[in-house]
Amino acid sequence: MKPPLSIRARLGLGAALVLLAFLAGAGWAVQQAHADSVRAARFARLQTTVYLLMAGAELNARGSLVMPAALAEPRLSLPASGLYANIANLDNNEEWQSLSTLGLSSPSPSSVVSAPSSLPFQRRLATGQWQFETVAAPPAGQGDNRPPGQTFLAASYAVTWSDNDRTAPLVFSVLEDAAALSRELRTFDRTLLSWLGGAALLLLLTQVLLLRWGLAPLRGMAREIQRIEQGDQGKVEGRYPSELAGLTHNLNGLIDQERARQTRYKEALDDLAHSLKTPLAALRATLDEPDQLPAMVAQQVTRMDGIVMHQLGRAGASGAARFAPLLALAPVVTRIQGTLAKVYMEKNLSFTVDCAPELSWRLDEGDAFELLGNLLDNAAKWARSAVSVRLWLEGKALCICITDDGPGFADDQAVPGRRVRLDEQVPGHGIGLAVVRDLVTSHQGELRVSRAPSGGAQIDVVLPAV
Repeated sequence: MKPPLSIRARLGLGAALVLLAFLAGAGWAVQQAHADSVRAARFARLQTTVYLLMAGAELNARGSLVMPAALAEPRLSLPASGLYANIANLDNNEEWQSLSTLGLSSPSPSSVVSAPSSLPFQRRLATGQWQFETVAAPPAGQGDNRPPGQTFLAASYAVTWSDNDRTAPLVFSVLEDAAALSRELRTFDRTLLSWLGGAALLLLLTQVLLLRWGLAPLRGMAREIQRIEQGDQGKVEGRYPSELAGLTHNLNGLIDQERARQTRYKEALDDLAHSLKTPLAALRATLDEPDQLPAMVAQQVTRMDGIVMHQLGRAGASGAARFAPLLALAPVVTRIQGTLAKVYMEKNLSFTVDCAPELSWRLDEGDAFELLGNLLDNAAKWARSAVSVRLWLEGKALCICITDDGPGFADDQAVPGRRVRLDEQVPGHGIGLAVVRDLVTSHQGELRVSRAPSGGAQIDVVLPAV
């Protein structure tokens, strides 16, 4: 399976296609506009030539057309000049042709003739009507020196002429060889194509440089990630544009989270090996006393089971979850309260819960039950009659406060460290707080123990947003 195109290739190809399509469309539009403008200008000159013919036309006493020997347009007197004129007198069935038609048509030019010209002059037109068109010449006849396939720009005008008390319907028609127009358009097209081609190459080169400059931060980030994979650096350290700043921040958070998880696994294994030494030593010492062996095995197995469960809990803590979904905390607290009420039914404890129903936090559900469950369980173990829990948001942090009416902590007591227990009087007290400490640390939070106003223990936890 072929790998997908790179971002640079996609952007470059897309930009090139859009640029070429735009230049092609713009070139076609300019070409058409120029062709229409040049064609309109040439038709305007042909119209002016028709007016010159009308200025020189006269009718004699017999109603025949009379034209001067020389006209104001010199090209009409130059044979095969490319500009040709014809005047058709429809009543007398006669025509006049300019000297420029000499050699291109059979009739004698510069005179009124009865034979029609082979040039495509317009001879039938409604009176008062102008007609501008591009016409093709008919096949050349005998004595006609026109090239095959020749086309002309034609301007024609029909008028009822009145002169010397005579009237006659006249049709003035002027032709211009379209070869000059074609040469002019081809010259313009070549010039336009060369300029547009040069502009396209320049713009494509500019786009390549801009893409290289614009994608430089991505290349830098890729190099940093490669160095992280090789162990040459610990996290993404470069400064990147705002579009990538969030990505680098989240990536560093994931790296820190993964390293914290690996650290927890390593510490859990170290602690497990350390904690199992004592039970194993006790079992080994009891091998010489067969009578005490069953009781010792049961005792130490129970102890090792607690140690293993504790270390597995520590190692399995998810830690700060930047992409975890929001978790509603009120149902979690309610479920833990219901469980503890059954476990400590004989104490008839009163639980006070202050947690808004809409309060939610980005927290793994397992971590939430581990954290709140251990705190509330320790409070229930030591409480005489009442346990209080309060959860609220303060700024961008989640605050948890749990109090009980038990004996409380001594002034010199602190949160237990690894392999340390606060009190052995109630089983699991130190283990519970050690697990809580590890969870809070993995969330970059803060854990404080103090004496409650009621005289019991108070534990405050602050979890910042990640």
